[in-house]
Amino acid sequence: MIIMHKIRILKYIGIAAISLAVGACAPIIVQKTENRNTPQSYKGSLDTVNTAKVKWKDFFKDPNLAQLIDTALSNNQEFNIVLQDIIIAQNEVRARKAQYLPFINIGGMTGVDKAGRYTRMGAIDANTEIKPGKRIPEPLADLMLGATVSWEVDIWKKLRNAKKAAMYRFAATKMGRNFLQTKLVAEIANSYYELMALDNQLEILTRNIEIQQNALRIVKQEKLAARVTELAVRRFEAEVLKNQSRQFYIRQQIIQTENRINFLVGRFPQPIVRNSQTFTSLVPDSIRAGIPSQLLQNRPDVMQAEQELAASKLDVKVARAYFYPTLMLTGAVGVEAFSPQNLVSLPQSTIYSLIGGMFGPVINRNAIKAYYYSANARQTQSVYNYQRTILNGYIEIANQLSNISNLENSYERKTLQVEALTQSIDISLRLFRSARADYMEVLLTQRDALEARFDMIETKKQQMNAMVNIYKALGGGW
Repeated sequence: MIIMHKIRILKYIGIAAISLAVGACAPIIVQKTENRNTPQSYKGSLDTVNTAKVKWKDFFKDPNLAQLIDTALSNNQEFNIVLQDIIIAQNEVRARKAQYLPFINIGGMTGVDKAGRYTRMGAIDANTEIKPGKRIPEPLADLMLGATVSWEVDIWKKLRNAKKAAMYRFAATKMGRNFLQTKLVAEIANSYYELMALDNQLEILTRNIEIQQNALRIVKQEKLAARVTELAVRRFEAEVLKNQSRQFYIRQQIIQTENRINFLVGRFPQPIVRNSQTFTSLVPDSIRAGIPSQLLQNRPDVMQAEQELAASKLDVKVARAYFYPTLMLTGAVGVEAFSPQNLVSLPQSTIYSLIGGMFGPVINRNAIKAYYYSANARQTQSVYNYQRTILNGYIEIANQLSNISNLENSYERKTLQVEALTQSIDISLRLFRSARADYMEVLLTQRDALEARFDMIETKKQQMNAMVNIYKALGGGW
């Protein structure tokens, strides 16, 4: 008996040694390392004050806009879908955590068993009596109640690393939600300012039509006095009709912009409350960009990519652990008898078992290698994605900083241009009445003034959009 036990021990030691030797032959892959370096500053500024730290409720001071954003964060369907992704990722963490704990099952079993006469059990049964003078009945019933347990001993940290990877991905989904929030806040704000700009353009166009209609009446009077021809009248009529037609186009843009905001807010079409009269007096908030290294802590998409990278590194470790042997422990405890009344006869009906085994892959190593190589490739992808996200964030900020400066200068010039052309309208009409300018000069002056006013409003909208976009690029809004 002692010799048999020694043989079994040596057998298991041999299996473990072979499995370890097989696992030691796992292919070695050099993993790509991410580069976390960023430029020291934007345009030489080392000021660490960063506008991204400002909460969106403090950044957007328009109460109507703030109400829209607040409603969207509760009702937006895409945002709520991402919230469910977070719950899914959290449940994945719980599932991974449970995998390296023992699995315990409780249940019962019943059945009958008829062993052949010339089988080992049949031969034993033939010479065994249950009671004096009685043999074991055929077939023999079998009843069992008990618990079974199985446990994979996580000696290579395969299951724990898988759990940690799931935790990183759970954190990544939360960062994904924050990134979506920054985009949602920015998109609503940009659409809101676009709506206000369209209102102002419509008002400008309406006033310009009135001016052109007055000019048309003057031209008609000049025609009656034989100072101009029918051609001048028709040209002014055509200009009025063109701008009247343009009104319908702007009204359609207003409806579409309102409905885009309603969609983002998660509701059916309804009027958007706003005060467009204050649009031209809006002044973009001063932006403090901080330093580029703050991107790593402020931008949620960078942090999301970082969490995904950490998870992919652990995936490689998990994949490598499949080359090593698995230690499994299984056991059972309960009661078993051939009749119900004997189930409670203890300890005669008590059964228990405990089995340990170590198994390593031999035949299916190609499949494990493929899984390992794929995990490493995904880790490399995560490195590139992380670095690309940082680079994209830096370029977005650099572009918007330059854009804000150029738009500010452009708006100043546009304002001066509008003032000059507004004055030129009255001048051209006076010259026309005194026969010192022809009708084309009046027409072109009015047309240029209208386009200049439109451009001024468009530039103001771009200014406000640039303020919103750099706030988003810095990582603000969540």
